[in-house]
Amino acid sequence: MADLVERFVRNHRLADGEEYRMLLECLKEPAAAEYVRAEAVRIRKKYYGKNVYVRGLIEFTNYCKNNCFYCGIRRENHRAVRYRLSVEEILECCENGRKLGFRTFVLQGGEDPWFTDERLAELVRSVKGAFPDCALTLSVGERSFDSYRTLRKAGADRYLLRHETADEAHYGILHPADMSLSARKQCLYNLKKLGFQTGAGFMVGSPGQTYQNLASDLMFLKELQPEMAGIGPFIPHHDTGFAKEPPGSVELTIKLLSVIRILLPAVLLPATTALGTLAHDGRERGLAAGANVVMPNLSPKKNRKQYSLYDHKLCEGEEAAEGIRSLRRRIEAAGYQLSMERGDAAGF
Repeated sequence: MADLVERFVRNHRLADGEEYRMLLECLKEPAAAEYVRAEAVRIRKKYYGKNVYVRGLIEFTNYCKNNCFYCGIRRENHRAVRYRLSVEEILECCENGRKLGFRTFVLQGGEDPWFTDERLAELVRSVKGAFPDCALTLSVGERSFDSYRTLRKAGADRYLLRHETADEAHYGILHPADMSLSARKQCLYNLKKLGFQTGAGFMVGSPGQTYQNLASDLMFLKELQPEMAGIGPFIPHHDTGFAKEPPGSVELTIKLLSVIRILLPAVLLPATTALGTLAHDGRERGLAAGANVVMPNLSPKKNRKQYSLYDHKLCEGEEAAEGIRSLRRRIEAAGYQLSMERGDAAGF
């Protein structure tokens, strides 16, 4: 088993899903986990030094046409208090972020049918017109190739679309029958083809997940070669059928961050809010495992708790944009430096 870990660290890939599954079994051993973590940190420093890039997250709508079984803003959660920010409110969020030094904005929302291609493209043009030196990331779910092309032409630079699980059967546990893994993957291929800096990713410890599922996720990421990869532990929401399911493992999430850094050396890899939600030092531990992105919340304070994907989501203090000074101190205390640059993927 030690030979498998050594081969992965040396070659940055393994042959098949069974080997990736075995690698995850190996990482139960502290010495193997530390060896992989050290290589992940070495690679991160090679490509990005000590920089930790900051993104300003604007959660601009919590309406969603989908009914993903794990999600607090799913269509059939009638207790969710819905909201939709206006263009003026979004631009105000960006202006607040710009004053704090942000150079990347992430517009994230549910799959809200109100935001047609025309409306969303106009929003993109408005943001890019007002802040031409800033990068703009969209995270608004599955759309057609033509829709993505319209948004790319309007000026969007990056697109986040977590695949959640690369195993067909597991995908069916987490999603209704009108959604499919093949459609999700095709969206990611389309985004890559159109020249977006593309982000995929998955939940760790979601209901029904096995090491074999995680092995499939790793192989899919290796195949897709995304510029960004977002993973975080599953956290249940009280208004879903998974309310009583246990949360995912912080420890396993951190190990997977190291594995992904080795698989995708130049990837932009966040220490996610979910990680910080389950562990007070989750962000720092994520950075120490190879992550290099944080995403403080720029959304209006009155709406932050309404964008409730899972229970107890952090949205104040250092998770909020106004806590950037405190966040900087914590990151510097951990041995890194907060970078307010655009922070494009290395070599993109």
